[in-house]
Amino acid sequence: MSAKKLVRFDWAMKYILRNKANFDVLEAFLSNLLKEEIKVLDILESEGNQEAENRKFNRVDLKCKDSQGRQIIIEIQNQREADYLQRLLWGTSKAVVEGLKLGSRYSEVVKVISISILYHTMRVDEKENTDFIYYGTTELVGLRTKKPLVLHEAMSKGDKVSVVTSKDVFPEYYMIYVEKFQDMIDEAIDEWVYFFKHGEIRDDFKSPGILLAAKKLDYLMMSDEERRAYDGYLAYLGQELDILDSAKEERSIEIAKEMLQDKEPIEKIQKWTKLPLETIQKLAKELEI
Repeated sequence: MSAKKLVRFDWAMKYILRNKANFDVLEAFLSNLLKEEIKVLDILESEGNQEAENRKFNRVDLKCKDSQGRQIIIEIQNQREADYLQRLLWGTSKAVVEGLKLGSRYSEVVKVISISILYHTMRVDEKENTDFIYYGTTELVGLRTKKPLVLHEAMSKGDKVSVVTSKDVFPEYYMIYVEKFQDMIDEAIDEWVYFFKHGEIRDDFKSPGILLAAKKLDYLMMSDEERRAYDGYLAYLGQELDILDSAKEERSIEIAKEMLQDKEPIEKIQKWTKLPLETIQKLAKELEI
């Protein structure tokens, strides 16, 4: 099965998708994820966008405004970051505050949707957390009834009744764990996650959105200068990941030494550190354990 080589989505967000002519690619991704028609009106400034010149691509983020006036934060995180969830909360809170003009009513607070595309995994229980897309929001529910608190009920229009709950006010969060995706394609959003993971689009993909991405993010369609810059970024990212891997291995070795000195079973040490059995046995020999 053949596949088409595309530029990584984080690079595209920095240099390609900020162009209004390419908003349709972002709109297709957002529509597939949120399962509603999304129209991007504008790309708002954010701190990650200030880092283009020095290649600090550990974080990439865009703030979009859709046709309903909601702000949508799209963030790509290439490396594990301490206190990531707390910083995610800070980011959405900042977007809410920035979206309310001085002197405005609280009823004008913007609705924020945060979307994280993670190329790393947080320290979670691997057995319990097997999904690759997680969703969350704040819902106020009755402790006894378990029903959501209805803040307002508008006049009925035909058979439809408009209700507003806490979900319509508080931020929503989507976290896409690229590494956990098992390459099973069941719906349109799976084709996007496959693209995030592999940097390519298979020729059997069918959703209009992903085919649009295949057309506009084609590596071969870039100029020679753009390809050199992109290849340089890939090399830089590879070096950064190598440094991280080395640091992780050094830390794992230190943990293994401590566990060996505490007389922990080798099987347990291997499970916790992910080190090869031969490495742990060599450490045990060096420590004369």
